[in-house]
Formats: sequence, structure tokens, C-alpha cells
Amino acid sequence: MLTPKAIFAGHAPRYTSYPTAPHFHPGVTPARYRDWLAVLPADAPLSLYFHIPFCDTLCWFCACHTTVVNTYTPVAEYLDLLLDELEMAARALPGRRTVSHIHWGGGSPTILTPDDMARLNRAVRARFDVLPDAAFAVEIDPRGFDAAMAAALADCGVTRASLGIQDCDPKVQVAINRIQPMAEVEQCLALLRRNGITGINLDLVYGLPHQTPESFARTLSATLALAPQRIAVFGYAHVPSFKKHQALIPTEALPDVDERLALARLAEATITGAGYQAIGLDHFARPEDSLAQAARQGTLRRNFQGYTTDTAQILLGFGASAISALPQGYVQNLAATPAYRAALRTGDLPVARGIALTSEDRLRRDVIERLMCGLCVDLGEVCGRYDAAPDSLDWALGDLTPLCEAGAVTVRHRVVTVNPAMPQAARLAAAVFDAYLEVGGVQHSQSA
Repeated sequence: MLTPKAIFAGHAPRYTSYPTAPHFHPGVTPARYRDWLAVLPADAPLSLYFHIPFCDTLCWFCACHTTVVNTYTPVAEYLDLLLDELEMAARALPGRRTVSHIHWGGGSPTILTPDDMARLNRAVRARFDVLPDAAFAVEIDPRGFDAAMAAALADCGVTRASLGIQDCDPKVQVAINRIQPMAEVEQCLALLRRNGITGINLDLVYGLPHQTPESFARTLSATLALAPQRIAVFGYAHVPSFKKHQALIPTEALPDVDERLALARLAEATITGAGYQAIGLDHFARPEDSLAQAARQGTLRRNFQGYTTDTAQILLGFGASAISALPQGYVQNLAATPAYRAALRTGDLPVARGIALTSEDRLRRDVIERLMCGLCVDLGEVCGRYDAAPDSLDWALGDLTPLCEAGAVTVRHRVVTVNPAMPQAARLAAAVFDAYLEVGGVQHSQSA
């Protein structure tokens, strides 16, 4: 029988999309992406994501597409390319479009100068109608963040800032090459709040080298003292075969599965004990926050930025490695900045690959998203919305048996429910409905 430890240690995709990115292919070309853009519904609002793939230091635990730079020249040149891509995509769209959500991610978007932040914002607003109540989120590196940056972000209309704390223990910070005194985080938050940016997300990571329950408890206490609206607690995925710099992390100092499980449970107990609502696998929010409200109302979504209240059905991604999600399917840009640059200089969109969605994909995606967001899905109801027979997914029920026997999942009248005490099982339950999972033998991270 599966044990909680085995469930916790299981391997499955994180399901920020379905099908997942490893199953995208080169058959989706720049020309096909243009065709998809040209027929998007004219009245559908857009969500825009901009990827800034640069940092001034390399965090050894990081799995993002990013490059360390020692001068600003590559960043400035990249911004020119990003604006070129924005212009190309805007011209391919049928008319001027409204935007309901903007996200700057990285890397470190705050590596941009205040002037270049303003330049990117002006370019977006020149080409799109950004709704007055649009959500505008930016990922921030608090190291080196100053008053000019805070003022620039406020002038751009930023409503939410996400800061990575990871762990505040100096020994852990040295081991992951991210030296970040809490005083810098506190100063960053003070500047943001002083400029009216009060939507604050703080990110923590468990499973890092040298973490102990005692040290992580101090990190949790320090994080709660900052009074963020949302907290994310991610499990570190050690995959040096995928990100070679992770080999710099001392493997012998990493917590084992039992220790990781203890850290995850400590985080959940501490944060919910402070009044936050647990959301999905790894997020927590104050009950009055929009993310918690969406979770209670069943409207929570999951995309490449994680859990979100973004309801736009069209997400356009800009920048190297960025992914777009359209009604027709997914499109991913070239990941390497030199290749991204070369494609744009030929006058074409920098598409590397993607996948067109079938009706079966859409049905399974809905099932998976409900499991990941609400830990519960009514298979019969979902099938009905796709004009499929109520028993169309009954074949999966037998595959859920090990999770059911372990007490991680229950199935009654085609309603699959993940035990909230074992939210990590949601990824394993979702994987049962993944038709692509065995294709290509892709390596996935632990469930938590």
C-alpha cells in the first residue's frame, strides 16, 4: 500500500499546463502561431506575460531560464527585442485588444532600470487597452531594490509584487548562493507599500541544504511577521541533469524524504495556524485575499505563473522561453536568448514549438486543473460539458485505487476528492488522466 511518504516522494508533472511543456513539438511554427492570433475572439481580454531572463547572480537552486550578466548592455538590447516581438504580435491580432492581467517574470524583472520599466509599460499601453482594474504583478529580487524602482513600478500600475525569500538562515543562503539579509526584504516591502503596492506575495522553499525544522521555523516566523497577503512554499527539485549549476549544491546536505515531509507539514501547520487559508498544493492566502476567495468560489486557475485569479482565456507570452496559451493550443518561444534574437532579426515571431489541443486534451485539462486547484473534480459533470458520455473517464477509476487505499483520494459517484491532509497526492491523481505522461520518458520532480 502507498504510504504518505511514498505519495510525498512520488514523481509527477506540476501541471501548469496540459499537455505539459515536455510534449510540445516543432510542428507549431511561427506561421501557425500567426494564424491562431489572427482568429482570436475580438471581445476576449488578454493576459500578457513578459519574461526577463537575466540576473546579476546565479542562485544555485534555481530552475528558471535565466542568464547572469555583469553589465546592463545585454539587458537593454534584450528589451529592444522584447518590444519588437510585442509589436509583431500586436499586428497579427485582429484589432486593438483589451488586457486584464499583466505579469513580469524572470529571471529578475527588476534588473531593468526604472526608465526601461517605464518604456516597457508605455509600449504595452500604446498597443493595448489595459483595463483600469487590471491586475499587474511583478517578480522582485529585493537585493538592491531601491526607492526609484518602487516609484517606477507604482507609476506603471503594478498592483502585486512577488518576492523570493527562500530561507532566511545564513547557512542555507550560503549553500544556495543567495545571500539575502531579512533587512533587505523588510526595506523592499516598506518601499513597495509606501508607493501603494500592497499586494505582497512571499515565496519560501523547503528541501534546501542544511534546512532543519528549527531553522525553517525561524524562517516561517520571520515571513509571517512581514504580513504578506499570500505565501507560497515550494519544494526544491534537485535535478542537476536539467540545471547543471544545481550540482554546486552539496547533495549530502539535502534533507531526505522524511525530513522534507516534516518541513512541508511544519510550513502548513504554522501558516494555517496564523490564519491563512491553504490553497492547492503549496499556496496560502489571507481569507479576504482574492486568491482565497477564488478558491472558495471554485474559480481558481492554474497557469505558468502558478495559482492565479486570472480568468483570461488567452495568455500571450513575450520573451525568450515564454509560453502562450490560446484556445487553439500552446506556443513556446525559443529559450536561448541568442536564438530568440536571431529569429526576431529575420522579422518573424520567435516560436520554437507548441501543441494544438484536441477536444480530448481540453476535457482532460479541465479535470486536471480542477484537481490541482480545488482538490476535487466531478468527472461526470466535466464530461457533460464536453458532450462526452458520463462514463467516458471511468477507465481511470481503477488507476486511482492505490491512492484510494492509501487514504489520499476518495471516489464517490464519479467525484474524485483529494484528502486535504495530503494535497501532494493531487499531482499523482492528475497524472492518472495524463494521456502523454509515458511519451518520451520525461523526468519529473517529486510531488513535493
